[in-house]
This record gives sequence, C-alpha cells and structure tokens, in this order.
Amino acid sequence: MNDTAAPLPSSAQRVADLLAGMGHDKPVVMLPSTGRTSAEAAAAVGCSVAEIAKSIIFRRMADDAPVLVIASGANRVDEAKVTALVGPLGKADARFVRDNTGYAIGGVCPVGHVVKPVMLIDRDLFNYDSVWAAAGHPHAVFNLTAAQLQEMTGGAVSDVRLDAAPTAA
Repeated sequence: MNDTAAPLPSSAQRVADLLAGMGHDKPVVMLPSTGRTSAEAAAAVGCSVAEIAKSIIFRRMADDAPVLVIASGANRVDEAKVTALVGPLGKADARFVRDNTGYAIGGVCPVGHVVKPVMLIDRDLFNYDSVWAAAGHPHAVFNLTAAQLQEMTGGAVSDVRLDAAPTAA
C-alpha cells in the first residue's frame, strides 16, 4: 500500500476531501495494483475478502434510479432479495454507473454520488471490526467501520446475500 504524500488521482482526491469534510480520520490509500475485485483489494490491504465493502450498482426499472448495494466481498448479491426491497432491477452499464455515481466501475465509492442512490448495506459487513471501500478510483480504498459506512450513507442495513444452494444428502 502507498499512503505517502504522492498526489492522489483527481477522483480519489475528491473522495479524500469529501471524507475529511465528514470528519473521517482515515486516509485514502492507493494500492500498488488494481483493487477492481474484492480479492485484489483484500490482498493489497492485507485483510480477508469478506472485509471488502464492494459497491454494486443496479438500475431500478420503475424510475431509472441508481440502486447501490454495498456488499461484503465474500458475498454474492441476491437480486431477488434486493428486488423485494426496492422494486424490479435492471443492469447498469458503465455509462449509467459513471453518469449516476461520478465514478468508473471498479472505483465506485459509497459516498459522493452525482445522483443520490437508493442504498442497501449488507448486514454481514457488521461482523468485522473494519472494512475497506473503494475511494473513487480502481487503485484507491479507505478504511472505516460498518457503522461509519451506515452513518455516512444513510443506507438501509439489509440481508442481501445470496444463500448457498442446499446440498443434496
């Protein structure tokens, strides 16, 4: 990890400024390689994949609103559970993600969106002392607690995890 005085990319600097304005005391950290996947980010920061707070954007069909699910990196999101909470969903392409969040896929931060998303937070994130979230750039992350994440975003804490299929006996 690189948290030295090297300048941050503009999108990560915007997140750092936003976090500082919220009183968050942890820095935005630049990873030596991409953190586009939960496994890559976890390896770079030295935590478990489950401690990565990954951002997944959907498009709500009823009103074209962005829906941001912040899930534990170890979990797959159950679209049926999310649909039950917010209404029918569609896929969000790269342009929809950038236009509505201000971030590219792989760097979508939980805060600072162009359009305020409907937001759900995976309750499993509360099982960890801290989690790492994207900070506006595929190589940028920041550390926080799940409680801080909920406070910063106002997201509803929900069961969004796709449960494993039962195994045949």
